[in-house]
Amino acid sequence: MKALILLSGGIDSAVCTLIAKQRGRELFGLTFDYSQKHKIELKKAKKLGEVFGFKKHFFLKIPSIIFNSSSLVNKDLEVPENSFGKEKIPSTYVPSRNLIFLSFASAVAEKEGIDEIYIGANSIDFSGYPDCTPEFINAFQNCLKKGTKKGVEGRPVKIIAPLLKKKKGEIIKIGKNLGLNFSLTWSCYNPLNDKYPCGVCDSCIIRKRGFRIAKIKDPLNI
Repeated sequence: MKALILLSGGIDSAVCTLIAKQRGRELFGLTFDYSQKHKIELKKAKKLGEVFGFKKHFFLKIPSIIFNSSSLVNKDLEVPENSFGKEKIPSTYVPSRNLIFLSFASAVAEKEGIDEIYIGANSIDFSGYPDCTPEFINAFQNCLKKGTKKGVEGRPVKIIAPLLKKKKGEIIKIGKNLGLNFSLTWSCYNPLNDKYPCGVCDSCIIRKRGFRIAKIKDPLNI
């Protein structure tokens, strides 16, 4: 079977890739450039794709104007610092991001004859984004059943979200057991440069806490 991985360059999508690989899937990758401030993740995704041995790795550009209300994209908006858990849905929310990403992914999957799409969505240690929930994943799966050729033929592409209900510490332990080189991953939303994460954005805080709980040293030393 073939699997298409939504690979961001972060820990979750990297672990998803290794899970799919362990299951014997033929690996394909899909990475999005949406003018995110943390463009270093694109470099990380490219390197990870090479290490994982993707048969094909697609990079798609999405116009920044679509996501310009997010502080991850808009240069005039500051990424919140030390604010994890203080807002129900923070300014880092990218409108309809996973809805758009999965829509592109389903098109690529049909074109390439791919059976599964793996996404690293997580609804436990996350910033409250509504498109990272079990309800959203289930709803999109129903869309594929009704709105694609493969779906109406009774063989829809399956959305796999193996980390949906895992804590970050658990995900990191899974990654270690599967041999993930964490130095190849990136989490920071607002990096100081290509080597140093900010350490204070939501994503950095979640990563730090995950490594601490897993009792594993983070090679990025956030």
